[in-house]
Amino acid sequence: MRPALVLLISYLRPRGALHLSLVLLLCSLGLPARAADIQTSAKEFDRYFRQLMKQKEIPGGAYVIVDGDQVVAMDTYGVRIKGKKGKVDRNTVFRLASVSKTFAASMATVLEHEKKFRWADKVVRYVPELSFKTPSLSRQLQVEHLLSHSSGLTPNAYDDYLEDNKPLSKILPQFANIDPRCTPGKCYGYQNVLFSLIEDVIYKATGVTYERQLKERFFVPLKMDNASVGWESFMAADNRAAPHVQTGRGWRPVKVEKEYYFAAPAAGVNASIADMAQWLKAQMGYFPKVLSPEVIQDMTTERVETQRHMRHRIWRDYLSHAGYGLGWRLYTIGDDRIIYHGGWVAGFRAAVAYSEKRKVGIAILMNAESRAIADLTANFVIDITGNGTLATAAAAANK
Repeated sequence: MRPALVLLISYLRPRGALHLSLVLLLCSLGLPARAADIQTSAKEFDRYFRQLMKQKEIPGGAYVIVDGDQVVAMDTYGVRIKGKKGKVDRNTVFRLASVSKTFAASMATVLEHEKKFRWADKVVRYVPELSFKTPSLSRQLQVEHLLSHSSGLTPNAYDDYLEDNKPLSKILPQFANIDPRCTPGKCYGYQNVLFSLIEDVIYKATGVTYERQLKERFFVPLKMDNASVGWESFMAADNRAAPHVQTGRGWRPVKVEKEYYFAAPAAGVNASIADMAQWLKAQMGYFPKVLSPEVIQDMTTERVETQRHMRHRIWRDYLSHAGYGLGWRLYTIGDDRIIYHGGWVAGFRAAVAYSEKRKVGIAILMNAESRAIADLTANFVIDITGNGTLATAAAAANK
């Protein structure tokens, strides 16, 4: 029962059974009805989750559903490593891949609101070695453009260098060979290398490393006990999931690559599903001392349209608008906005999304590169916003 109702019942109980009956009637007609709806959605989701995990033969995964500041459901599936006995549990650590961007943007927004730097600051002030083919264009690049993917560059510029395990210091000189397709701030182009330059901005503006900032400002106060940054921290975790890739004989465990860990703000955070429950609550405003309402509003204010995302096979029948804020995708569905991000890196998938209006969110983690995570996330969102049902999605998956 919610704290406000407990307080109301405590206040009215001495005033007689009639008053208490009135409160119980209000409960039956009000908040618990909504809670019952969420419980129903959670049970439907669990069936759909297990159905797809089994159907796709995914080795292991976990999910959490949060309603306001309450965990409605948290469960796990399968094993950490295919062929081994160790099961996935609520503390099993996964790579978050690009869901890491939500952490980098949150940290940067907190610091910007503390006036450690400004969104309009030129990136070259903090990363002087960055230069485009036309140097004047690189001098137009602002800190805000890094986190909103609005540098104007071709999407995923030099990600292939990251995949060759090259550090950012070896990649940055390559930008002198290219120019943006449009003026910085005017068009969308998803980036990992450029996004990760926020790490330099944070360190030079504060004198504190990015990893330490996340630990002290987020992980510790939010009690995200399994969360960490970097390859070394992931490998040091005893209870960690192994990455799996699809082969002709099904999913096969592979070694943990360092590649995208070189771009820590873009793809370097590790966490368990228990950690993600706390992260969802914080993003929805239930830890205001960690993420203030002003910080959340700033992050979720659209900086650039991403219209091509409205053509995605799952979302296209439901979205009326798509954009990007700071580290978050912003999808409009009916009278609601969905704050969302997905992640995909060798052997792992991750997703996190919440309804801005209804304050209901979900996070899903998998130790395999399965597209099933997109179906699970989108269909849950469609269900809670009243635009479809999970039962229909599950029936379709059976065909």
